[in-house]
Amino acid sequence: MFEWIASPEAWIALATLMALEIVLGIDNIIFISILVGRLPPEQREKARKLGISLAMLSRLALLFGITWVMGLTQTWFSMFGNEISGRDVILILGGLFLLAKSTHEIHNSLEGEEDAQGLGGAANFGAILIQIAILDIVFSLDSVITAVGLVDHLSIMVIAVLASVLVMLFAAKSIGDFVDAHPTIKMLALSFLIMVGFTLVIEGFDVHVPKGYIYFAMAFSIAVEMLNIRLRKKRSDAVQLRKSITE
Repeated sequence: MFEWIASPEAWIALATLMALEIVLGIDNIIFISILVGRLPPEQREKARKLGISLAMLSRLALLFGITWVMGLTQTWFSMFGNEISGRDVILILGGLFLLAKSTHEIHNSLEGEEDAQGLGGAANFGAILIQIAILDIVFSLDSVITAVGLVDHLSIMVIAVLASVLVMLFAAKSIGDFVDAHPTIKMLALSFLIMVGFTLVIEGFDVHVPKGYIYFAMAFSIAVEMLNIRLRKKRSDAVQLRKSITE
């Protein structure tokens, strides 16, 4: 199982796959962070860890059921002149779910329903976990198919998945707290998820969208928003300073 240890090419493949798994996990972290933000503060950390654990378990389960996963690439039926496989069905349904959920979250944020829910009763813990589990399966499918295309050794895939999940565990709370503290970042993250959902749907119809473009757009948008946050903080500090001087 570990005969690849002496191979430099295998170590390069492991490093590459780990990096890709971490990047592919960004969507998952953002979605989990937004969902657990609807829970009471004392339940958020537990839900976050359970959500990431579900992501790890779903990826490992798909890896060990790799024969079944690769069978999903076989054509099930045709639609609009496109051959639709089991993988395509999962991507389309997952993308539609992500589009609906992200749109709902944006609507709640803009209409103030999120605050009303916070006053009248917290989101259901079990319902949040179910939503996380559904998207974990969709994101894991894409992740596992990427892994299979890059390396031949199952042990390398498992190590890469475990390493990426560890990074997610350490980064998730910081990302979640930052998203909760900055409403504009949350809105930007939800917009990203709409873009990812749309991408999943069109990929389900065999229209390939290079992931590099998506992640570049995300990184550029976040960089611009970070500058805006810094500018707003600078202005706020200046206002507070003027107030303290006049008093």
